[in-house]
Amino acid sequence: MDDLTGFQRDLLYVIAGFDRPSGQDIKDEVEEYYSSEINHGRLYPNLDTLVNKGLVEKGQLDRRTNYYASTADGEQAIVDRQEWKSQYIG
Repeated sequence: MDDLTGFQRDLLYVIAGFDRPSGQDIKDEVEEYYSSEINHGRLYPNLDTLVNKGLVEKGQLDRRTNYYASTADGEQAIVDRQEWKSQYIG
């Protein structure tokens, strides 16, 4: 996970916290956390990066809507990150 941006890590955490969220679900959650609008040009390329790195799986809910789900590697990356962070903060 050390090669991800902070935004990509946040997306990974959001995806892991939901059961197959759509891109819009992820966008809504991240916008609430960031307190600002996240445009599609920022969101979807970063989601694609997570998919390409094997941390997230992308599937189709219907003809217009994709879902995203954490892979085993994505879940492990989160665990590893939490363990690393716990060295520095309680």
